[in-house]
Formats: sequence, structure tokens, C-alpha cells
Amino acid sequence: MDKIKIIVVDDHPMVIAGMAAMLLQIPYVVLSATAGNAFIALEKVREQAPDLVITDINMPEINGIEFTAKLKKEFPGVKVIGMSTFNERSYIAQMIHSGAEGFLVKSASKEEIEKAINSVLDGKMYLSLDVNLNTQERKDLKNQPMLTRREKEVLLLIADGLTSPQIAEKLFISLNTVDSHRKNLLAKFEVTNTALLVRSAIKSGLL
Repeated sequence: MDKIKIIVVDDHPMVIAGMAAMLLQIPYVVLSATAGNAFIALEKVREQAPDLVITDINMPEINGIEFTAKLKKEFPGVKVIGMSTFNERSYIAQMIHSGAEGFLVKSASKEEIEKAINSVLDGKMYLSLDVNLNTQERKDLKNQPMLTRREKEVLLLIADGLTSPQIAEKLFISLNTVDSHRKNLLAKFEVTNTALLVRSAIKSGLL
């Protein structure tokens, strides 16, 4: 069985050391690299081609939210788990909107880290047990559709009132591709028309 390759990103060496110690206890995981900021992290991802990146949210210059968006744009297949000492809904929602598949608080146990890794690699969203959300907020976040970068672009242009031909022209893609993205968006939000799509996206915090 191939080992799961992970990169850890945090500007505090003690946090990286602690996370490395936890990951070493999981036999099917290998810590491919560590990075102290987003710039180094992107270079490490290009070099190592990891399966998963675990990143701090509160970093200088480029924070974890911006880093996740950049990472997902260049490497959409790499899974991301955000981590922070804070567990406010706004942090979590922004990470999820940027493309992260999970969120951990830094005090998470080895067992929870392992559970989070397995969940996101199985295509599920993972939210830390210590996240300060009520049942409905947790449900809303977990049920939020996972959109590709292109789907997000199309969704924003739909919300701006552009027609499919206008979207095709603006994004330099074919009309068939736009229609395909529209159908995927309707299916992911489980709605039947554009008005309901926009309303659902607003409710989910994606617009």
C-alpha cells in the first residue's frame, strides 16, 4: 500500500514539531516536507506532489485561506485540512470556501488527526470535534457543495446576470462547457433553476 504523503505548513516550529510527532505514529503516513510560509509551501507541493496539505490559517503575508485558494487553483487534486488555535465559524467557512476539505484545532489528538486524514482522502469533509458550532451550523457546512474553481467562476457570473453565451465569451470556453457547468451546479445544489441556484449559493455563503 502506498503511503499517504503529507506536507505541514505553519510559521511556528514547535507546532510543526508537534504535528510531525503525531504523524510519525500513523504507519501509513509519511511527512514529505514542512514549510514555514505559503511561498515555501507551494514550492514544496510542486516538488513533492503530496496527497494532503495540513496548513495553519493564521500565517504572515499569505494566510492559510489565501494559500488554500492558490494551492487549489494550481493543484485541484491535493486535499487540504486547515488548522488553527481558533475555532470561530468565520475562519472555518472561509477555509471551506477556499477549497479546504477539513478543519482541525491545533490541540487535536493523534486519533482525531488520523480520522481527519482518512475522511478527507475518502472524499468527505471533516470538522474538528472541538469546533464551536451548533448542530445546524455543522450540518450546513458539511452539506455545502464542493465546487471546482471553474464552477465557482461560472456561479459568480451567473449571479452577475450573465447569459451562457456571455459567460462562454468571458471565460474563453465553449457554450457546451458552460451548459455542462450549469447542470453540475444545479445538481450539486439540488435545485431546478437559476434563481434557486443563486439563492442557495447565497445561503451557503458562496456568494
